[in-house]
Amino acid sequence: MSDQDFTTHITVRGYETDSQGHLNQAVYLQYAEHARWEYLRAAGIRQADLVAAGIGPVVLETTVKYLRELRAGDAVAVSCSFTWRDGKTFQVVQRLVREDGVLAAEITGVGGILDLTERRLVADPREPLRALAADQGLLGL
Repeated sequence: MSDQDFTTHITVRGYETDSQGHLNQAVYLQYAEHARWEYLRAAGIRQADLVAAGIGPVVLETTVKYLRELRAGDAVAVSCSFTWRDGKTFQVVQRLVREDGVLAAEITGVGGILDLTERRLVADPREPLRALAADQGLLGL
């Protein structure tokens, strides 16, 4: 199935900026994490549902390309798209776009679903998400 895309909106808060007045580099990762949880929530999967099922999403690799600065008060759209592939992992692509349409950052990563009892990645991350999702199509499952 083709990849799906989800977007949530965030306004940069002053306390998230650094001494140069732009968004602190670590906060980009927080925005990306927030968007991933909102994506799952929109598909009907709550964090409590994952814990109850004995699984949890994990980040295995992250790359951030900082392209343009974000400053306090900037409205930013944070997208999230999962690319499902064979095996235990999936790719995550996220873009942070200012309201003027300028791409501020691109975050790519590799994720998986961890079995919280075995402490190992599940064989196919799509399967447990299919079982929990109210809207499988949103996640491209």
